[in-house]
Amino acid sequence: MLDLDLVIFDCDGVLIDSEGLSGEVLIESLAEIGVTIDFDVFCTRMVGRSFPTVAAELRTRSGYPLPEGFEMQYRRRLLARFETELAPTMGVESMLDLLDLPVCVATSSSPERVRHSLGVTGLSDRFPHVFTASEVARGKPAPDLFLHAAARMGADPARCLVVEDSLPGLEAARAAGMRALRYTGGAHLRGRMLKHEADIVCFDDWRRFPAVIGA
Repeated sequence: MLDLDLVIFDCDGVLIDSEGLSGEVLIESLAEIGVTIDFDVFCTRMVGRSFPTVAAELRTRSGYPLPEGFEMQYRRRLLARFETELAPTMGVESMLDLLDLPVCVATSSSPERVRHSLGVTGLSDRFPHVFTASEVARGKPAPDLFLHAAARMGADPARCLVVEDSLPGLEAARAAGMRALRYTGGAHLRGRMLKHEADIVCFDDWRRFPAVIGA
């Protein structure tokens, strides 16, 4: 797999161990307005998707749109939790020290959230190139974001590797004609029954990453 021009990392659940916190805050915020979901629903239906997509899913489940100001309140609470509890995924910094390939981030998070997340975890300097779903017409699982990132980085999609944790992200990478690996070391995937295409290679320890890509 070393014939690569670019490694595209998802952020939440890959570079930073944030999805467990995101799920907790969303579930708590929804409970306050009388909408009940569990963590399994969050992981299977909402991880890896932009907030507008999540809001549409919640509207379908509850029969009502989210109240005005809900998203802003949710984001504010989440960023506050990030300030004290957010951390990089274990071993990712050491892996980046050894990785001798161009890298970027392509995430469904808002620009504000990803800037905050990378800043809090000390990863901002590692990723000068960050692309968000706000820059494209369709978020994951459409290929738009990954193709946009490759174009901006001057890379051939066929020579890009995507590292994702979510099924929508893996689907987007496949639709973009890119190779993909699934990182399963985030807290939100531990102990869960994982579903994905049979040919997807998974790993849960960044120390394995060089061997997985043939470095």
